[in-house]
Amino acid sequence: MAYDLKKESDVKEYIDKLGVEYRFGCYSEKKPEVCHLLGDYLEGIKKDFEKAAKVYKSTCDDYGYAKSCFKYGNYSFLGKGKSGGNKGDPRAAFSYYEKGCNLNDSDSCLHSGLLLVSRSMPKEIDRDVQKGLTYLTKSCDMNNATACFYLSGMHISGVQNKPEEYNPHAPPSTQAPQKAVKESDYIVQKDMKKAFEFAYKACELRNMYACANLSQMYARGDGTEKNETEAEKYKKVAMELQEEIKKQQQTLQFQQGLKNPQ
Repeated sequence: MAYDLKKESDVKEYIDKLGVEYRFGCYSEKKPEVCHLLGDYLEGIKKDFEKAAKVYKSTCDDYGYAKSCFKYGNYSFLGKGKSGGNKGDPRAAFSYYEKGCNLNDSDSCLHSGLLLVSRSMPKEIDRDVQKGLTYLTKSCDMNNATACFYLSGMHISGVQNKPEEYNPHAPPSTQAPQKAVKESDYIVQKDMKKAFEFAYKACELRNMYACANLSQMYARGDGTEKNETEAEKYKKVAMELQEEIKKQQQTLQFQQGLKNPQ
């Protein structure tokens, strides 16, 4: 049957039929990829986040479907789809991100890594930079641009064992005299060559911030030979990506305006 998606009645019938097909594919045929689509349908079309959460969780637990592990990790972190409040559960989120990463989902590896390396993450997560670095590297190896960008940043500044003992950005009047930082104080050593390599890969994967950093590295000769031509080239790439993002945001705002007219 052909649907005229300009007619409201046809759209409603099409959406209802889609839900029936997804439920059949998931519950009768037991296809994990269709179960994940059912979760997306419940989330995006029906706005039933509680049911969507249950579908993502069961699809991860029962079938080991990596994308569902990642989605349920997000729901757990935000407390989304929970009855009786929206309090997040960072430990549960990490557990599902880690499971998704072990199933080779790059976004799950990214989030697992960030939870382990960040100093601003919830206290429920024990900081483990080495393990986080492993997850971020795995994500970057799977061509996750954001993971490659973060790895570049970690190698630009280095990551200390006890960063609270040294803060080079704090005003001198607000902190005690600092000890000299030794090489052994770093979990991840400063390495501009590696930083350049990760920034280059992230930029090739179209990460705007990595392209901007790459331009600066070429301009200064950080981690590579100084090259003004390449610096200008990647500055231009970064600006083009910035324009693309602006246009995407404007399109999204326009579409939301059509859905929710004043």
